[in-house]
Amino acid sequence: MSDDRLIVALDVPTALQGLELTQQIGDAVNFYKIGLGMLTGGGLALANELKQEHGKRIFLDMKLFDIGATVEAAVRGLAQYDLDFLTVHGDPHVVRAAKEGAAGSDLKILGVTILTSLDRADLDAGMIVAGAVPELVVERAARALDAGADGVIASPREAAAIRALPQAEGRLIVTPGVRPTGTALGDQKRVATPATAIADGADHIVVGRPVWTSEDPRAAATAILAEMGSPQAILPNRE
Repeated sequence: MSDDRLIVALDVPTALQGLELTQQIGDAVNFYKIGLGMLTGGGLALANELKQEHGKRIFLDMKLFDIGATVEAAVRGLAQYDLDFLTVHGDPHVVRAAKEGAAGSDLKILGVTILTSLDRADLDAGMIVAGAVPELVVERAARALDAGADGVIASPREAAAIRALPQAEGRLIVTPGVRPTGTALGDQKRVATPATAIADGADHIVVGRPVWTSEDPRAAATAILAEMGSPQAILPNRE
C-alpha cells in the first residue's frame, strides 16, 4: 500500500501527460497534486478522473487570492469535484472566505505562507514587510490557522516551528521544496530531504521534478518513500 504522506506533483503541461505519469507510477503513489500549470491543459478533468475512476487523492494547488466573495464562490464550485486539498493564500480574509465556500464538503483548505522558491531578496523586491523569512512564515501560518485553515503550506525548514504553534494542534503541515538526497534544487531555495521534513513535523511532502523528470518515475517515487520510512523520519502522519 502506498504512503499518502507523499504527494507527487503532476507538473506537466497536459492532462494526457499527467495521466501517463500516474500510469507509470502505478500503485506506488496514491496522492497527486495538480496546479495552475495544467489548468488550461485539462487539469480539472484529470483531477476528477483520477479521483472518481482511479481512487486517487487529489491536491488542487490553485493558490487562490481575491476579494472574499470571489474566493468563496470559486471554492464552492471546486468543492463539487470531491477533491481532498485546495490551496489559497494564507491571508485571513481569503482563508475565511474559502472555508465558507468549502462548507458541507470534505475539502481541506490549506493556507500558503511564503512560497518555497522565495528568499528575503525576493520579498524585498515585492515590498514585503521586513523580517527573517522563517519568522514571517510562522506568523503567516499562525494567522491562517487562526482564520480557520485546515492546514498550511510551508517549506520544510519552517515545519518544526509551525508544528510547535498551539494553533497547529490537529492541523496539517504540507511541505513542498522537498528534494531527495543527491537531487538538484531546481527553482527551490528553502529545501530539505524527505526524512528531515517528516521528522520536523510535516504531514505530507510534495515532490515533483525529481519524479517526473526521472527515466523511471515509479522507481524515483519508491526511493522517496523508502527515505521517508528511514529511522530519521520518526514522526507519523497526524491526519
